[in-house]
This record gives sequence, C-alpha cells and structure tokens, in this order.
Amino acid sequence: MGTDTVTPEFTPPATLRVLGAVMDAYLRVFVAGSTASLLSRSNPVRRTGFELDLVVEDVRIEAEDVVSLTFTASNGGPLPTWKPGSHLDVFLPSGRQRHYSLCGNPSDRFRYRIAVRRIADGGGGSREVHDALCPGDAVRVRGPRNAFTFIDAPSYFFVAGGIGITPILPMVKAADAAGARWKMVYLGRSRETMPFLGELERLRGGELDIRPDSEFGIPNAAELLPRAEAGAAVYVCGPPPVLAAAQQAMFTVNPTGSLHTERFSALPVVDGKEFDVELARTGATVHVGAEETALAAIRREVPGVVYSCQQGFCGTCKVAVLAGDVDHRDRTLTDGERDTHMLSCVSRAAGDRLVLDL
Repeated sequence: MGTDTVTPEFTPPATLRVLGAVMDAYLRVFVAGSTASLLSRSNPVRRTGFELDLVVEDVRIEAEDVVSLTFTASNGGPLPTWKPGSHLDVFLPSGRQRHYSLCGNPSDRFRYRIAVRRIADGGGGSREVHDALCPGDAVRVRGPRNAFTFIDAPSYFFVAGGIGITPILPMVKAADAAGARWKMVYLGRSRETMPFLGELERLRGGELDIRPDSEFGIPNAAELLPRAEAGAAVYVCGPPPVLAAAQQAMFTVNPTGSLHTERFSALPVVDGKEFDVELARTGATVHVGAEETALAAIRREVPGVVYSCQQGFCGTCKVAVLAGDVDHRDRTLTDGERDTHMLSCVSRAAGDRLVLDL
C-alpha cells in the first residue's frame, strides 16, 4: 500500500496568469466568438495554378528520342515564377493533357523549358509533342505547379534515371549555385539516350557520376544510396524499379536523411478488388481488374477520355459519380467533391459497382 501525499495548492506566477488571460481572450474572439469565421479565414491551397497562352519558341533534339521545347508568353511578357521540381500541364492540339517537368532556368522570367521522351507504345501524348509541335505554335498550359518540393538541406544526393533528369536538373543546378554539398548519379540506357549531359558536366561544385547501362550494367539503386551523406536530402526520379528500390532501402542505409521521389508512370494498384463501372452516357459496362485502374478499363471503351498524371494529384480525370461508393485514393479532391466525384486514375469502387457520368 502506498502513502498518500498532500501537495500544496499551486499558484502560478503573474506572467503565466497574464499569458493565460490573453489566450482565453484570443479563443473567445477568434475561435468561439460570432466573428470567428470572419477574423480567422482559411487560406485555401491553390490547386489549378495559372492558365497561360504560350508560344513554342524553340524545339531542340537533346538525345535519342528526346526533344526539349522552350515556351514564351504569347504577349512577350514575363511568366509566373517557379521553383525546381515544378511542372506544367500542357494542353496538346488533339485535346490531350499531359504534365511535364520544367527543366530550364527558374531565374529566366521569360522562358519555360520542358523535355519529352517519345514513348512509342504510350498514350500518344509524347508522339504528338514530337510530331505536331513546331516553333511558332500556340500552346495553352496550366501551372507551374509543384508536387516535388526542393527543400533546404545540409547536403543533397540526386538519382536521376532517363527522362527523370528533367525535375532533377534544376535542383542540382540550384544546389551547385548555392555552394551546397551535392552528389548525383545519372542512370540511362546509353549516353546517346541521356539528355543534358553537357549541362551537367559543366557543373563544378559537387560529384557527378554518369552510369549508362551500356557501360556499367543494370543499376541497383539500393547500392547507390549509401553514397549519400548522413542527413542528406535524397531526390530520386526515374523508372519504377529505381523508385521502389530507393523506397525500400533508404531508411535502412540513411535513417537520418529524407527521401523525395517523383514518378512519370501510373501508380501500381495496391490492395485492389475487381468491380464494374457503368458508363451512363454510353450505357456500356466495363470490368476493372484487381490490378488495373478504373481509368485503364474506361480507356478500353472510351479511348479519348482525358487524363494526365495518372497519380491522383492533377485532377484531369475527375468524373462525376452517379451511383456507388468510392474508395478515394487521390491527393486532390476536397471533402465536398468526394461526395460526388472521383479521380479515375487512382480511386476505386468501395463496393462492386460504380455508375459514372461518362
């Protein structure tokens, strides 16, 4: 049995009593009071960026099957600012919408640059960029938007695979210009397929390792990560196997660091179940397999359905849900939108069936 101890009543010092009174007054006015909604307005996130009319200034071959495009404003004026890791949503002449990372100079207020690799068996967007866009063409874009934030860090370790160099390039240039410690590994099939080698080789402040498969064999991302300094910010962009290896190994080999990744392909379906989607406008019903997205199934019936990122953040594939419960897996829709809409690229049916306004 323990012994009860009587503790004298505690009297807080005057400074704490004053602070408490101030906090009580704040809560009454800004949280509980009738004017709280006016005095404490929310600061909504800007989700749609800027709508801009641009002109293709230059198209340049950067590597095998890779071209860069430089855009200027149609009125010749300055463009919205951007930070490394940002991308543009580009509306192509066919109506397709695709997002491409900005890989130019953030300090140049009058030009945006993107680079696109031709994907012969893709959705047609890259082929259209290569075959249809020429200097002088008008292009409408939305952005810049950033889902791959470049943070301040004591040091950096960059891994870029193939066209994954596009968001990484302005990051490593920014780190180099700031005098930060950085290391970079650039992967690709061969030097001929790897864009912007010359721009990287002109940097002098860090360590650059160019490792084409034709010279070094297939890379193992997990074996590359120990090169990063303890506590480094690690940025990886490339094919899914490179990203997966980095995500699995990062916090074992560098537990004090931070990992930042971006992918250009569709997210893999995790814990998916089969379901049916009825397309209300056409009357057709499509079956969605356990390992495919609703968007992929819908495209079999409606090849021209619009989409872009295939990762649940751009919102291009948003569609109205007329019946059925949704398993929302996106990062974009508001709570109000989730009651009536879904992003078909990542979200799924919570039950056996959905009816969509398509």
